Amino acid sequence: MPKPVIRPPHPPRDTLTPERDITHAHFRPGDHIVVFKGVADGRLWGDAMSVVTPSWHTPTDEDGWRLRNPRGGEQTYTTGHPRYMVHLARRCPDCLIYQRALEDYLLPRFAGTKGTVDLGWYRVSPTNQITHVNDTVAR
Repeated sequence: MPKPVIRPPHPPRDTLTPERDITHAHFRPGDHIVVFKGVADGRLWGDAMSVVTPSWHTPTDEDGWRLRNPRGGEQTYTTGHPRYMVHLARRCPDCLIYQRALEDYLLPRFAGTKGTVDLGWYRVSPTNQITHVNDTVAR
C-alpha cells in the first residue's frame, strides 16, 4: 500500500531551481531523469521519466523536452524545462551539484518525517506542461 502524500502548509521556497543554469543541450533523447518534488523517508523524491524529443516549453517560452512517464496514466507524456531535470543514470557534475544542493536544503527541514512530502513546487498544466511554481507566478 502506498504511503500517504503530505502537503506541508508552508513548504520552503525553492530558491535553487529558478536560478539553475542548465542548457537544453545538456540532455538527450533516451536519458533517464527525475524531477524532484519533495522528500520521502529522508531522501529526495520525485517522478522518474525518460527524455523523448525536444519540445517547446510554453510556460517558460524556452526549449524544453518531451518526457515519458513509464508508469503511464493520464500524463504519460509531459513537457519539462531542463532546469527541472536531473540525470538518473548518468552521474554528471551539473546534476550532482544541483541534487546535493537540494539535499542540503531540504533533508534537514524534513528529518524524521515519515511518508512522502510533496512540496507543491510542480504542477502539470492542462496542456501537459510541467510547471514550476516560480514559472507559473512569473508568467
